[in-house]
Amino acid sequence: MLQGIFQIALTLLLIIAIAYPLGRYIARLFLGQKTLLDPLMNPIESILYKIGGVQAKDDMTGWQYARAILYSNLVMGIIVFLLLSTQGLLPLNPTSLTAPVWHLSLHTTISFLTNTDQQHYSGETTLSYLSQVLGLGFLMFTSAATGLAVGIAFIKGLTGRPLGNFYVDVTISITRILLPLSFVGAILLVILGVPETLAAPETVTTLEGATQTIARGPVAHFEAIKQLGENGGGFFGINSAHPFENPNPATNLLETLGMVCIPAALIFTYGIIAGNLKQAWLLFGMVFLLFTFLTFLTAVGEFQGNPLVNTLLDTPQPNYEGKEVRFGWAQTALWAVTTTGTMCGAVNGMHDSLMPNGGFSTLLNMFLQIVWGGQGTGTAYLFIYLILSVFVTGLMVGRTPEFLGRKVEQREIVLASVVLLVHPIVVLIPSAITLGFADSLSGISNPGFHGLAQVVYEYTSAAANNGSGFEGLGDATIWWNLSTIVSLLGGRYVPIIAILLLADSMRHKQPVPETSGTLRTDTLLFTTVTAGIILVLGVLTFFPVLALGPIAEAFSLASQQ
Repeated sequence: MLQGIFQIALTLLLIIAIAYPLGRYIARLFLGQKTLLDPLMNPIESILYKIGGVQAKDDMTGWQYARAILYSNLVMGIIVFLLLSTQGLLPLNPTSLTAPVWHLSLHTTISFLTNTDQQHYSGETTLSYLSQVLGLGFLMFTSAATGLAVGIAFIKGLTGRPLGNFYVDVTISITRILLPLSFVGAILLVILGVPETLAAPETVTTLEGATQTIARGPVAHFEAIKQLGENGGGFFGINSAHPFENPNPATNLLETLGMVCIPAALIFTYGIIAGNLKQAWLLFGMVFLLFTFLTFLTAVGEFQGNPLVNTLLDTPQPNYEGKEVRFGWAQTALWAVTTTGTMCGAVNGMHDSLMPNGGFSTLLNMFLQIVWGGQGTGTAYLFIYLILSVFVTGLMVGRTPEFLGRKVEQREIVLASVVLLVHPIVVLIPSAITLGFADSLSGISNPGFHGLAQVVYEYTSAAANNGSGFEGLGDATIWWNLSTIVSLLGGRYVPIIAILLLADSMRHKQPVPETSGTLRTDTLLFTTVTAGIILVLGVLTFFPVLALGPIAEAFSLASQQ
């Protein structure tokens, strides 16, 4: 037990140590200040801008920024869909895999395009090396960079700055953040035992005399951007539980930090750009405390184990179902909360086997989307809650709400409401339809309370751009592939458009002079109020689902002891 607590505590301390320096670097980068990579990357970026016809100094409005995202994503999606659909004719296909069925190719393309990486297939038996590396790997960089660009544009707009140019922002997000970190991460993973090869799978004879084919491939660089970009889609079917993706506790620590470093850092990026590090530290502390609470809630459940199994064994044992022995209960619990908090979606154990505590924590993370939130967009969600908190507290004292010296009016509240309302719409409606025809559509493998959670988890994961799943669910069907596409698209692009329009609206507002009656947002009291608003708006919206799923499952287990 002490070893598990030490592993969790060490990771938490490293998150604190990494977040501020990385956040400061990102702020300097997007404020146009000098960085160490300027001599190397400036010439490369200039060439890319010339090829693309991009004027680096041309700022965009909110609508222009949103249209640039939609148009570029559409083109990238068509290219990757065609690549997947013709993979049987293309090279780097050592096992001669044919193209997936059209609805699986479509779901996979949109899933990776939206930074969700929800997988209804096993990578090693479905996709060629070319499809994984050139197709999905390309989208892993661009989708993560898109989210990061949106987050930065939102921060700029809130602080009265021009939003910037999408094509410039997405380029430097790749060349200055994702690519350098992924390169270093891939080298470290290779050193620690993750393979990087284009060789075909190896066929060997086992000790029992049977023949076994061992899949391998260019895994290390794929794994690096999978974690850093909060993508989460595994090269192999069992994701980071596979020993070739995540072979030991050292790689597990590295990949855990990879998931959380950028979204945690963006809170400090905001503080530096806004000139208010005090508020950044308060927000970081709020998110960190919620993250720590959910981590230990999940860890306690896994350590205590399944009471029904413990009764049979006549001794308390941790819950080891669905876990890799090399990680154990502690690192699996920490990873589960981190991957659903950051919207990464990678797994090092099976979430379907988590105790109800873990099911509650993982679902809650994806309902809230702010612990630590998705790449860039999660930071925006956090400040959406801040704006709503300002609005609510302003109503209480009878003052026009203000945030960062700019008035928050009807247009901003409507756009903020759209951001928060689209999530329950694209989660609860398709979940209700699927559960209404459970025998023919749902694919539930574990009836009862857990079965309901399986269905809701899948749509929540799609809408939150997470991609993980309760993998006992039979989701490799045309219904699941097409219905989750609605959640994937709605959960990604509707909030992005609303976020950019809100940022553009705030940018054009005249600053209001601060007076003795101005509500300060960089106080412990206001941060506490914000936490309360998050719980009221986020948790209560989905509380019936939590009550009928993991909470009811916990009471059911307790009653059967």
